[in-house]
Amino acid sequence: MVWLNEIVEESMLIISAGQSHGGHSYEGFWDEPSSSLDIHREHEDEDYDHAIALSLAEEEQDKGKAIDNKAHLEEDEQLARALQESLNNESPPHQNGRHYQPFPNIFPPVYRRCAGCNKEVGNGRYLSAAGSIWHPECFRCHECNRPITDYEFSMHGNNPYHKACHRKLYHPKCDVCKIFIPQIRDGRIEYRAHPFWGQKYCPIHERDGTPRCCSCERMEPRDAKYVTLDDGRKLCLECLSFSIMDTSECQPLYLDIQEFYEGLNMKVEQQIPLLLVERQALNEAMEGEKNGTHHLPETRGLCLSEEQIVRTVLRRPTMGPGNRLIDLITGSYRLVRRCEVTAILILYGLPRLLTGSILAHEMMHAWLRLKGYRSLKPEVEEGICQVLGHMWLDSEIISGAGSSVASSSSSSSSTGSSKKGVRTAVERKLGDFFKHLIESDLSSTYGDGFRAANRAVDRYGLRRTLDHMRLTGTFPH
Repeated sequence: MVWLNEIVEESMLIISAGQSHGGHSYEGFWDEPSSSLDIHREHEDEDYDHAIALSLAEEEQDKGKAIDNKAHLEEDEQLARALQESLNNESPPHQNGRHYQPFPNIFPPVYRRCAGCNKEVGNGRYLSAAGSIWHPECFRCHECNRPITDYEFSMHGNNPYHKACHRKLYHPKCDVCKIFIPQIRDGRIEYRAHPFWGQKYCPIHERDGTPRCCSCERMEPRDAKYVTLDDGRKLCLECLSFSIMDTSECQPLYLDIQEFYEGLNMKVEQQIPLLLVERQALNEAMEGEKNGTHHLPETRGLCLSEEQIVRTVLRRPTMGPGNRLIDLITGSYRLVRRCEVTAILILYGLPRLLTGSILAHEMMHAWLRLKGYRSLKPEVEEGICQVLGHMWLDSEIISGAGSSVASSSSSSSSTGSSKKGVRTAVERKLGDFFKHLIESDLSSTYGDGFRAANRAVDRYGLRRTLDHMRLTGTFPH
């Protein structure tokens, strides 16, 4: 059976466009989607809207004869003439005494609907964009609602945008300098992002001296000046609101940690001095310590076993010009060795949860020494100490404002009590970050040591893990 089709040609104007490329990650790139328009114009003659298809007569089957190609072509020409006559005379074509009726509804008219108004797109101008058909007046920016007439446009989901509107809404801005992150040579947008906080910033800020908070590691935005501590460290305003600034202020937290250890049936019998110190005093004490390993690039806590004279922070500083803390009062403290541990030193100015996790870590060093755990490998000792710091953070975050025992023990201190209750959601987010620091540490001693110790504690419990360490100096497998 042979089919005859009349093809309707359309005039078409194609406007091409360039395209941006990219992606995004910690050291990432960003794509700005770009598309181009196809503009079409149809013939006005409505007789050409639909192709006319007619069936041919069933060919007489002559099994004993071959088909004559020339005769076949002549038959098609005759049928075409008959079809034209049928259009003029409104009567069906006929040939050889047979009528050829077109099959109705075999090819129904193709209705195109506008993706904007969902109405039929008839004759005339229309746009083909993003895989859909549009009336020109319906192809509008999803942001400003004005028609898109530019050669280039952007898509976000199923919605079209002017490139400028899309840039305003979706182009990443630097969280430090607050401007659009600039494109690099090939049109991509390169940026850096903090793996926990998601703070995006231009790569140049890693080299231009932009300070980071010494607690949460976020970069200082241009519109929010960080506080400068007496020893040069920077502290963001969120971390400052939970910071512990002097030795007396830290004592309620020290009691919390002691009760935490008692709850694990690991009471520390000896009274060990706890001192908050500046960075320089901590580094000097670390140099005078013969034993132990230290976390680089900066140590924040230290369990001393040698007799030393240490300068401790006696009174919290005050806020001076330019968001700088001044008038820090320090005093000398002579440490006398009465047992295997002489003191625990913690860097001043850190938030309560970070200070507590460091203190829980150093307290575990003291417990191991007092209980006779000798000659442990650094990754074993530091690993189990990291587990205790992580466990304490877990207990604080779960309870929200600390355990009932810890709350009652610190209720006598208005400072400690207020710091537990202020901005709980923010403080818990900080606690999650401090846990993240322990979990994602890449060092072999602290990071790998923590992960090995944590697996052992999860599988065998803390007590059995400690017993195995006493006997073998290693973690159980």
